[in-house]
Amino acid sequence: MLKKVNVVVFDFDGTLSYGDSSIEFGRYCFKHSIKPWFYIPWLIAASVSRFFYPGGVWWRQKMRGFLTSDMINDFFPDFFKEHNKKRFGWAKEQVAKGNKVVLISASADYLVPQLVSDMKFDAVLTSKLQKNLPWKYDFVCFGKNKVVALDNWAKENKFIPNVVRSYSDSRSDMPIMNIAKEQVWIDRKTGLPKDK
Repeated sequence: MLKKVNVVVFDFDGTLSYGDSSIEFGRYCFKHSIKPWFYIPWLIAASVSRFFYPGGVWWRQKMRGFLTSDMINDFFPDFFKEHNKKRFGWAKEQVAKGNKVVLISASADYLVPQLVSDMKFDAVLTSKLQKNLPWKYDFVCFGKNKVVALDNWAKENKFIPNVVRSYSDSRSDMPIMNIAKEQVWIDRKTGLPKDK
């Protein structure tokens, strides 16, 4: 029989770091390549779709439609240096404290694991995109899918997750926050816990 293991869960964007890493990487690409500019009509359509279907896949793919593997490889190192400065100061120390510690983010698997590679997470679970088509999703780690990702990781490691605490800045994380014994809501602008 599988045993229960205490787990602390963190969101990334707006919780451990200022801003949205996917959006900021897109902006970085706009500054350093002409290709994204040809996708502006798709970006506008995707923005409208996002408003009505925040959990949708279509708009997410259209917002990343200009991305190539080469673009990610070329731009990520300098983007990392820039984005890493936006991490909230408390984050690294807090992550190092006890229990199994898991980061679960809707952001892309080509961004977040590298952005937190110096932090002691037992697992970093993100949205999964195809290597050769880095705009095309295999799994969107958003909303209730964060619970699915956590459960799948726990099954692979042969235990049942007992979420003792969960950190987030966004109401879209209610499914993962609801299974936590303690919910810590973070102000995405300051990185500080909000008053209850």
